[in-house]
Amino acid sequence: MARLLVVDDEEKIRSMIKKYAVYEGHEITEAENGFEAIECCQKQTFDLIIMDVMMPELDGFSACREIRKTVKTPIIMLSARGEEYDKIHGFELGIDDYVVKPFSVKELMMRIQVILKRGSHVDEKQKEIVEIEGLKIDFTGRIVTVDKEVCDLSPKEYDLLFFMVRNRGIALTRERLISEVWGYDYYGDDRTLDTHIKLLRKQLKEYQKYIVTLRGVGYRFEG
Repeated sequence: MARLLVVDDEEKIRSMIKKYAVYEGHEITEAENGFEAIECCQKQTFDLIIMDVMMPELDGFSACREIRKTVKTPIIMLSARGEEYDKIHGFELGIDDYVVKPFSVKELMMRIQVILKRGSHVDEKQKEIVEIEGLKIDFTGRIVTVDKEVCDLSPKEYDLLFFMVRNRGIALTRERLISEVWGYDYYGDDRTLDTHIKLLRKQLKEYQKYIVTLRGVGYRFEG
């Protein structure tokens, strides 16, 4: 069984895909536009995303661009436009497949199976996981759990924690944390870092002790 996110503003298409996918034993979550898709990906993980290109509020390409900033979940784009330019643009964004409407749902299911099967071949040893007491950080799956309970972190909180853990034991200046996590072109208030550290510590509960404040310098992750 795989967890699929189906994103399309047309309820008929979502229902049609869901009907076949559920029959194949998959679990389905639905979204009507790009914004909902991004929100879903922030709240939970999926094995594959099926997303329409032309949608109100936020189109599929824009949503894909935002999702790709935080997760590498395989994406199949659906579109009534079959022009080569659109396909190339989609693949440049990192999508895994491009299906032109109208399409055969049976064929779509076969494409889904091919992608899922490809992903299942990833060796477990290739997964990057760090465990410190009851704190488990899965870099590959982008999942953080505290005593087996999944933390609901924002994308920047994930980035901040991952960078600190990868550099654990090293004194990280505020300037370096901001430039590495927010980017060199960030010109916002550096109190944003403190706010995210505060929220991150709250999520980590008793394991917040591993984030040590270095007065006048920045922070260090110990563990």
